[in-house]
Amino acid sequence: MLKTIQFTVSGCVQAVGFRCSIQNKARALGITGWVRNRADGDIEGVAQGDDGNLDGFGKWLWIGPKYAIVTNVDSSVIRRELINSFQITQ
Repeated sequence: MLKTIQFTVSGCVQAVGFRCSIQNKARALGITGWVRNRADGDIEGVAQGDDGNLDGFGKWLWIGPKYAIVTNVDSSVIRRELINSFQITQ
């Protein structure tokens, strides 16, 4: 079943390649959506895919790339139209 989540990742998550890593992981799992840096130092995004892939994606967000230090991941299911790709936005 296709679902969409909105997520926020906190910690040392900017300037460590996190957005690129998220994009690569999402594309590898067949997940679409977007990700961006926030002014408060967090990263936020939307991911859309099937339940199993989104579960794996959500678990991976707690790990992130090599130099990231993740202290919190918040996510919630949202209603959203179909998303066709995964983008890094401003």
